[in-house]
Amino acid sequence: MIKRLLQLIKIARKLASSGALDTINQLYKIPLTLKIFFDLVSIGSQKKILSHSKSSGEKLCDALEGMGTTFIKLGQFLATRPDIIGNELANDLEKLQDKLPPFEFKEAKEILKKEVGNAQFHKITEISEPIAAASIAQVHLAKIKVDGKERDVAIKILRPKIEKIFNDELDALMLFAYIIENTLKKTRRLKLVEVVHLLREITNIEMDLRFEAAAANELFENTKNDKGFNVPQIYWEYTSKKVLTLDKVNGVSIRDHNTLKEKNIDLKNIAENLIQHFLRQAVRDGFFHADMHEGNLFVDDNGNIVPVDFGIMGRLDKYNKKYLAEILYGFIKRDYVKVAEVHFQAGLVPESASKEEFAQALRSVGEPIFGQNIKDISGGNLLSQLFEITEKFNMATQTQLLLLQKTMVVVEGVARKLYPETNIWNVSKPILENWLEDLKGPKATITSAIDTSSEILKRIPDLPGFMDKANHALQLIAEGKLNLINSNNSSLEMERLRLKSFRNNILISILGVVIVSLVVF
Repeated sequence: MIKRLLQLIKIARKLASSGALDTINQLYKIPLTLKIFFDLVSIGSQKKILSHSKSSGEKLCDALEGMGTTFIKLGQFLATRPDIIGNELANDLEKLQDKLPPFEFKEAKEILKKEVGNAQFHKITEISEPIAAASIAQVHLAKIKVDGKERDVAIKILRPKIEKIFNDELDALMLFAYIIENTLKKTRRLKLVEVVHLLREITNIEMDLRFEAAAANELFENTKNDKGFNVPQIYWEYTSKKVLTLDKVNGVSIRDHNTLKEKNIDLKNIAENLIQHFLRQAVRDGFFHADMHEGNLFVDDNGNIVPVDFGIMGRLDKYNKKYLAEILYGFIKRDYVKVAEVHFQAGLVPESASKEEFAQALRSVGEPIFGQNIKDISGGNLLSQLFEITEKFNMATQTQLLLLQKTMVVVEGVARKLYPETNIWNVSKPILENWLEDLKGPKATITSAIDTSSEILKRIPDLPGFMDKANHALQLIAEGKLNLINSNNSSLEMERLRLKSFRNNILISILGVVIVSLVVF
């Protein structure tokens, strides 16, 4: 605990000295108690002066970039959470530059040799200097031998000691989120602890390059029959926890419109394909590339879209896939009552809420869309309204859908730049119709019935025992020997007392560490 608290103090000083805190205070008024805490721990530190000519979001980007890996990743993650920081700031944070100076080429080769082994390392030739360096890893070009043939590849190598640095700082951020969530009731809806936890999970997976390789491989298997979408091949014998080797992409960046036109590649077709490929991944596979910005998308000479960087992927279960398809299709059909019903059926809206009022709120979002081209529709404004509805009707934040929603906006933006007249709703309609038809068709119905029947059959042997237990419980209730309400309430109260005690101990410890830090720092 002491180690975590000391780390928290260091991060607080870093926040205060970077200028990030002043920017955050301009955007969201920081509670007085927190402001006093930051003022105390920052005594003696030199504050960085940020440019007055930049917007608050741009200044925050500059501050986060100067604070290193953890805060760059935090900024990138928050860019996917407009429900927490608002659409304007989320859009600003999308501009966050994940670029750091490369580490030594000699050290990169040593890591590569250690990870793949001597035998495989000697099969790697023409290793280039780093062509790109980010907060977690850097990339080199090289040639490898596979089955006697030479292949051009890109090799991604993890930064030394990056895992320990990140997790130590995130431990402190987790504690900070816990304290805020348990002292400021208004923040509980935002699930700050869950946000930090999710960031840790996502980034720790990102720091094990075997997971990225597996993600790329899964996406390849899911889409190998999808015309116009090619995922680079992974070379497992040259891949480990700290090294990822895959085909070098021979193509043009999707942002290079002039070169694409020179190659006679139809930009309208690319724009529509991009939207449809993304939706197929989401509603058909439940597994999608969640970082589809222009820097991660290329187009080869045959007009195939080639994605790179598989560190951030999204996943939806069958219920969320169905929910997503019906929601989007409901908007397309302008059936707001149906959309509202889907929300209620999914348990996303409290039963006490008015279905009619919710449908009316959805109408206020959907109606401005129709009859307009994509160039006239603001994805940011659409999301803003949806999140306002979320707050108004006390809907729980759906973290698994937020990443998808944000990715949809990014994909929409890339498509809009390629071909401004693209109508995302018209392009989406056939994909969603086909999915819902498959979902509700005879085959799906039979499959669902078989799955349900199988589950029931599995539980039949347990039925007599279950009935005996149920009968005994009912008898105890009738005799007044079992009070379910009091039991549940007592248990809940004990849990609340435990959390309150834990919180108070943390606050007392922080106060003590602050006093010590004033002497140490």
